[in-house]
Amino acid sequence: MAGTPRILLDNLYFPEGPRWRVGDDGLGWLWFSDVLAGQVMRVDLQGQTETIAHVPELPSGLGWWPDGTLVVVSLGDGKLMAINADGSLRPVAAMKALDGLCCNDMVLDTHGRGYVGSFKELDESKHPGPGNMPAFSNIHLVEPDPDHPGQARCRIVADRMTFPNGPVITPDGKTYIVAETFAQRISAFDIEADGSLSNRRVWADIGAPTDGMTMDAEGCLWVAIPYYIFGGPGGFVRVCEGGEIVDRIDVDGVGSFACTLGGPDMTTLFLLQSTILGVDRSPGDGRIMVADVDVPGVGTP
Repeated sequence: MAGTPRILLDNLYFPEGPRWRVGDDGLGWLWFSDVLAGQVMRVDLQGQTETIAHVPELPSGLGWWPDGTLVVVSLGDGKLMAINADGSLRPVAAMKALDGLCCNDMVLDTHGRGYVGSFKELDESKHPGPGNMPAFSNIHLVEPDPDHPGQARCRIVADRMTFPNGPVITPDGKTYIVAETFAQRISAFDIEADGSLSNRRVWADIGAPTDGMTMDAEGCLWVAIPYYIFGGPGGFVRVCEGGEIVDRIDVDGVGSFACTLGGPDMTTLFLLQSTILGVDRSPGDGRIMVADVDVPGVGTP
């Protein structure tokens, strides 16, 4: 069972895309995007922070290529950016050229191949549904280009997605799992040798919008739920394949948008939260909480 959450870092704007990473110095940091603040940041377990880069078109999904290059999705212009050691940005791929849509969350496999979800904005002040339907979008595969070092090539590997979010890859590298936020479900695909996706299927129907996710050693997912009823708060649920919910963390007064497992034993659950959907967002609304769990994290992220 999850322990009582406690605040690690507050006074953020809209934290997303959390990734736990231990550096060459042996120190562990939670890396994340404060999307609306336009910053890629990291925080240690004592709450000490560092700003890594400023992303004018708003940062989202994060990951590392095998050579250690940190890459981030630039949400507004649909580009993948490499972050140089001095914090400057270098464009390496243009996903928006494929479908004309903004891009959001991303997960990278061990080969450095990134799966990036695209989306078309909807009016967040209104309940998703008739008159405010999220349009179908795509999953892009972005991979380092062997013919052009430091650049990446991209293609669409799945379509008809309903606001894809919070993807994970299983530890064996064979399955891609993604939240379809406003379809209120989690979907899964087989990963082919060339990175293509096949055998689309429903992994779990939740009955509430699904967002950022992380997998544990028992094959369950911790899933951020932005709200249980539109206009109200959400929480985090631990769900098994098929849809059984076996643990739950409810949160008062905020929406829940992402989570990941990390810490020295991979049993620290990081909970990323901000303004409830339907309410205007303001600087300072976002925070990161942590809770201790029994089952450690695995997979990517």
